[in-house]
Amino acid sequence: MFKNLRKYLYMIWLGKKFIPIFRHVYLDTQLDEHDRYHALSKERQNYSLSVLEYLNVVPVMHGDLPEANRVLYIANHRSLLDIISIESLFSTQQKAGMWIAKQTLLDNRIYGKFFEYSGCIAVDLKAGKGMLAFFKKIKHIFQVAPDLNLFMFPEGERFGGEGVGPFQPGAEKIAKANKMQIVPIYIDDQLEKVYQASPFKQPYEVHIHIGEPLALENIEEQYRAFMASAKEAAAKTA
Repeated sequence: MFKNLRKYLYMIWLGKKFIPIFRHVYLDTQLDEHDRYHALSKERQNYSLSVLEYLNVVPVMHGDLPEANRVLYIANHRSLLDIISIESLFSTQQKAGMWIAKQTLLDNRIYGKFFEYSGCIAVDLKAGKGMLAFFKKIKHIFQVAPDLNLFMFPEGERFGGEGVGPFQPGAEKIAKANKMQIVPIYIDDQLEKVYQASPFKQPYEVHIHIGEPLALENIEEQYRAFMASAKEAAAKTA
């Protein structure tokens, strides 16, 4: 009980600490847009590394990230630790990126400013004409910062079942419109349970698999095949 209380208090404290850091970068008129996006990415990585250090969780990467940037990375989603674990891996590879997040996260009265000032790109699937502004913003970002990457959860929300849930449309359109590759990421763990059990006395490894670029069609089918092969490979080395 006390372990969980300390953990929640730490997460609240850390979030409040980073909101003004994000806000300073987000509103800094001395930075051009390219440098602002990179600075926000760096601060998100710093936040993520702080969380993982406290929880004693260590992401382990299987496979290689592409050397080139301007990549759309898609991943399965069960917990906030998904984002944090992926951010930590990209920090070790000196890669920067932006997250696509649901508009409801940015609208939240408690933690919405955290997502807004950290530079998340909001999407509202029910907005209709708002989707045009969403696609225009992504295109603009890669015009001013072509060396960024983009991260998204194609399921559109957390999925608590086995494997992955149905994909929402959008990833293929984003990739085609911005001439991006799609690279799959599979987190081979139930990070919502990992978070509940943390912090750990001994380092807890989270295994994250990086796949080869996907063809820009039928990506859900391709992702499921990649996930199955990653799980099979992990079982052989267990």
